[in-house]
Amino acid sequence: MHSIREVMEARNLAVIGASQDGWKPGSILLKVLKDTGFNGQVAGVNPKGGEVHGIPLYHRVDDIPFPVELAVLLIRPELVPTIVGECARRGVKGVVISSEGFAETGVQGRQYQDEVKGILRSSGMRGFGPNTLGLVNTATGLTTGYFTNERMLRPGSTGFVAQSGIFAGALLRYLSSLEGLRTSKVLGLGNKVDVNESDALNYLVEDEQTRIVGMYLEDIRNGQRFLKTARTAVARKPVLLVKGGRTPAGARITASHTASLAVDDAVLDGALRQTGILRMEGIDELIRTITGFQFMPLPRGDRIALVTYSGGQAIMSIDTAMDEGLSLARFSNKTQERIARVISSSSKAQNPVDIFPDMMVHGFEKTSTEIVKALLDDHGVHGIIFISFALFGLDPYRPLVEAVKENPNKPVFFSLLGAREEVEACGNFLEQNRIPFYLFPEMGVRVFAHMWRYARTVRRVSQELK
Repeated sequence: MHSIREVMEARNLAVIGASQDGWKPGSILLKVLKDTGFNGQVAGVNPKGGEVHGIPLYHRVDDIPFPVELAVLLIRPELVPTIVGECARRGVKGVVISSEGFAETGVQGRQYQDEVKGILRSSGMRGFGPNTLGLVNTATGLTTGYFTNERMLRPGSTGFVAQSGIFAGALLRYLSSLEGLRTSKVLGLGNKVDVNESDALNYLVEDEQTRIVGMYLEDIRNGQRFLKTARTAVARKPVLLVKGGRTPAGARITASHTASLAVDDAVLDGALRQTGILRMEGIDELIRTITGFQFMPLPRGDRIALVTYSGGQAIMSIDTAMDEGLSLARFSNKTQERIARVISSSSKAQNPVDIFPDMMVHGFEKTSTEIVKALLDDHGVHGIIFISFALFGLDPYRPLVEAVKENPNKPVFFSLLGAREEVEACGNFLEQNRIPFYLFPEMGVRVFAHMWRYARTVRRVSQELK
């Protein structure tokens, strides 16, 4: 059986179902591969032959004049078993079946899918899908998604496993627009005719480019194997999971989406906690937590400090911290003395530190920078949530950014409110400097909590291995 690594590193690619109509998915994919600079050999397959975007279309897979390592199928479901068989006889290492209309649609579709499964097992060829946009490998420029642009293929360190095409399509396009957030690999599973969540997770754990793993799953086919794989994975890399179909209503929809089976969510949640996998409430939390792991060191404890101009936001953040099992840091005497230089009221110099109205006396830049530097030096503070305005432009934040970069010993998260264009400008500046930015501070607290849970998991596993 071919390995997933062999498929992900394929250099020769066939798009089966491309046509001379440049607006059809197969033809768009050929153009994407050409425009984004994939340096392997590429060919299209269409019974009518011809060419599109300067790329030849061959009548059959057997007519392609170079070895084919990976084939992408964008054809009607009833044709898929025959073409998969042709690929197997040609020696293709892997197929991405983007077509829909298989087990998720009923008896006939399941029959097609079972035929494909039999061919894959007998030939050793690997299969992704059906019903997926497939694969992305930013290290080689490989993509099987016709939504891909050049920006989406900039190499990064986050790998995704997804049972939905959104991760190789619209979501990856969104992530690529964020400063500093880039992907390593994407593996779309679809109906999981062959490659499943455990296979994909095991591959990403071994992948040197990948530092963080994000997953979206609608079901888990082999629970024991997945949990065993997960325990091994989290000892080496953080694994973040969004589970679709948590509710009975959602589970019913997953059956028609990727032919997924319902899983008791409470049982799954308990099992995931034992492995150390971090469960996310949704895609937004997944993205924000990945940013935290990418940009910041793991916390050494659970005590956070807040610097704020808003009592209300601080109170809501503290409530979130308590819900997450965190603690509020108590400042050392030295830290309190340093804060007192810019905060005159003793009550406002405690945790949370309130910079108003003293910032009107000393200036925002001096007040906030002195406080953050003191908190960075305090070993009793394990993380900082900085809550402020996005009203002053970028200059007042430059000394803060330099302070964090010069002393990167604990996670620091920024939350800034203001007009949308001001928030975006400040957010981009912070992310360019590898500092996580969130619109509301409660998200920063939750991200810190996830990172602390993972730090404890790593510590526990290290002790167990001694």
